[in-house]
Amino acid sequence: MVPQLVTVSHRHRGGRRLRLYVPVVPMLLVLSPLLVFAVPAGLVACLVFRVSPMGALRGTGELLWALPGARIEIEQGRTAVLVSVR
Repeated sequence: MVPQLVTVSHRHRGGRRLRLYVPVVPMLLVLSPLLVFAVPAGLVACLVFRVSPMGALRGTGELLWALPGARIEIEQGRTAVLVSVR
């Protein structure tokens, strides 16, 4: 299942929170022209680092498949960032 919504929450030093809701499908449509550059760059990187392109593609697919339900929390000092994928 493809993730539908990514929520990014950022807590500033003063305790204020900024919450952003990013819909995944519209962002993919907007960013899809960048794939024209990303695919050849990925193939070149695979050749430079001697990684199987199919293995890299399989690993990327597994990572994307595992994203729904993921919560990533980063806290440093008074600043905190939470990324939640639904």
